[in-house]
Amino acid sequence: MRTLLAAVLLFPVLSLRLAAGPLSDTDRTRLLAHLEMTESWLTSEVSGLTPAQLRYRMTPDSWSIMDVVEHLAIAEPQYWQNLRDSLAGPVVLNYKPEATDAGILWYGIDRSHRQKTGEARVPKGKYADIKDSLAVFRALRATLHEYAKTTTDDLRGRPLKDGDMDVYQWFLMISSHAQRHILQIREIKNSPAYPAR
Repeated sequence: MRTLLAAVLLFPVLSLRLAAGPLSDTDRTRLLAHLEMTESWLTSEVSGLTPAQLRYRMTPDSWSIMDVVEHLAIAEPQYWQNLRDSLAGPVVLNYKPEATDAGILWYGIDRSHRQKTGEARVPKGKYADIKDSLAVFRALRATLHEYAKTTTDDLRGRPLKDGDMDVYQWFLMISSHAQRHILQIREIKNSPAYPAR
């Protein structure tokens, strides 16, 4: 009986400690700014390019600008689904991820370490026009922006499913991943053989 009474009295305290905490104003502002920056930057980088510029490859095996944007249009929905799947998990009290926010932001600008993407995210010429792949990218970005702007979910207290970061960090990583590929587009455009207008 005393155990049951103690459990009943402690339940509200435990529930309170495990309750979801909303995104802090600082985290929300940083995330929204990064999402807006990468969307507008990508749009700017591909605006007004000729078909030859969009399809130019530095080497036969490298990606074109068309490929890069298609990759983002394929990858970001997968990353968003991973975020949503992770939100279904419980809040972990005092969760401390192995990853750091600084490391995730650095990933977006440091292209010295390159990795091949998973087969499910490899561009295969799905879009005939850059406007189509960019429209898919921007449509999801509207969803991401609205969620980041309005969510009261505890993104810091939930681990990423099968990852070493919290859900907030994964959200930031989605935008950092785009930044990384925007820098790839700049590398393509700076190639000596890149077609002139």
